[in-house]
Amino acid sequence: QVQVAESGGGSVQSGGSLKLSCVIRVDAASSKCVGWLFQAPGKEREEVAGIYRATGATDYRDSVKGRFTISHDNGDNTVYLQLNSLKPEDTGMYYCTACDWHDGTWFPKAGYWGQGTLVIVSS
Repeated sequence: QVQVAESGGGSVQSGGSLKLSCVIRVDAASSKCVGWLFQAPGKEREEVAGIYRATGATDYRDSVKGRFTISHDNGDNTVYLQLNSLKPEDTGMYYCTACDWHDGTWFPKAGYWGQGTLVIVSS
């Protein structure tokens, strides 16, 4: 059974911050890697940040490096995405997903993401 619930989205001005949360309950094998996907209006979903929970290793899309931080809390099955220095182009839906980790990068598992949380950044 896959249970993924994102929260924390909202509206902020350019330069602002938000912290997204994801409570994820999936099978043990699938829970080792968790990532965040981003989908801008009218565009395809793309990987933003992933974390391999056993080691804490992380991987980020170049456009968010230094601005976004992914972290996790094993006790609560929760993964966070801290969004800082937000830009209007960060506007869109953010989805949390289970993933596969390989050679320092991650690949989302189809069907393992939630309903998403909306972030709107105004200029």
